[in-house]
Amino acid sequence: RPTRHYKRASGVYIEMRMYAILDVREADQSFISYIWIYMEWKNDHLLWDEGNFCGLSKVVVPRESLWMPDVIIEEMTEKDKNLPSPFVTLSESGWVVYRDDEFVISTCKMKIFNFPFDIQSCSITFRSLSYSEKDLLFVMKNNDTLITKDSQKNIRMQYEWEFLSMSVTRKPVQNFYTNQTVVVYTITMQRKSALYVVNFLLPVLFFLCLDFASLLMSAGSGDKISFKITVLLAVTVMQLILIEILPFTSSKIPLIVIYCIGIFALMLLGLLETIFLNCLMTKDSSSLESKKESDKLRKNQDGLTIKYAIQVLITEVKQKKTAMEKVSDELGEMKKTFLDKESEENKDGYWTRVAKKIDKIFSILYVLAAILFLSVVFSVWLSKSDS
Repeated sequence: RPTRHYKRASGVYIEMRMYAILDVREADQSFISYIWIYMEWKNDHLLWDEGNFCGLSKVVVPRESLWMPDVIIEEMTEKDKNLPSPFVTLSESGWVVYRDDEFVISTCKMKIFNFPFDIQSCSITFRSLSYSEKDLLFVMKNNDTLITKDSQKNIRMQYEWEFLSMSVTRKPVQNFYTNQTVVVYTITMQRKSALYVVNFLLPVLFFLCLDFASLLMSAGSGDKISFKITVLLAVTVMQLILIEILPFTSSKIPLIVIYCIGIFALMLLGLLETIFLNCLMTKDSSSLESKKESDKLRKNQDGLTIKYAIQVLITEVKQKKTAMEKVSDELGEMKKTFLDKESEENKDGYWTRVAKKIDKIFSILYVLAAILFLSVVFSVWLSKSDS
């Protein structure tokens, strides 16, 4: 180390600025960013008087020719494929300045309970690979507001994320029995959720509205069952798309999964209710068919009896004109009995009436349960996003 005494720690000033938020991968919990790094330290062995060197106060030299602190990013999972900056700037007072830009793929433990209305905080930690805190001491800018403003001025790309703030802390750690001081930059960002709302949340909600519309269909029709199965399969496809987005290592079940499973369960319950009502109506229709067959035989017998009775009455009318009023009354009673039989045939059976009552009660409870479920889920979503 370029110090006058080996017991004296080398101070390294470090500063980081965010240039681009390229991607945040929820599946493998990684954070991909493009950052600018500025480091400055003093080399006590490289001092000169600019008056003796034609007023030369700064010089650019290759980085391999001077000592450099072995600073690494702790969370980095892949090495930067870009070559580091080959030069450093050396001033007359011995201060060495190093500027570099890095493409960083780092780990980031994400909290996806509130997905897609989530706010993530990812850290980038700078530490020395081999020096202890007695040999190397980090110095940085402590004003978080100023650091955030500098990054907001420099940031160019954010894609689906919005950069909110950046803070920096310095803390002591122990790595392999060596006490070190590390500098932790924490980047806070919020997901732009409009795309997920339009492409995922609203289609699932539209499928639920279609299921509501199926309540207007007759309970005993087979088309209602096929329609409900089709809508249920559509929600299943949306769940398969969701599996590819969310990480498998999540400790909590995300709200969006609860949202999909809840709607799926409501639709499944509606399908089972439709199948049950259809079973009741088919039971009633089978009993009606057997009753109709017996009624046909009875009608044939009654028809023959009525024809014979009419012939007898006609002969009596011819013989006795005074009995005309009595005949007309008998014919009126016979007509009334026929109309009563027809009205009984048009009436619904017992199980059909029960099925219609169950369908009305279930439809009301189904809509109320869906509204209550959606209101609870969205209220939790909004409260979490505000906090």
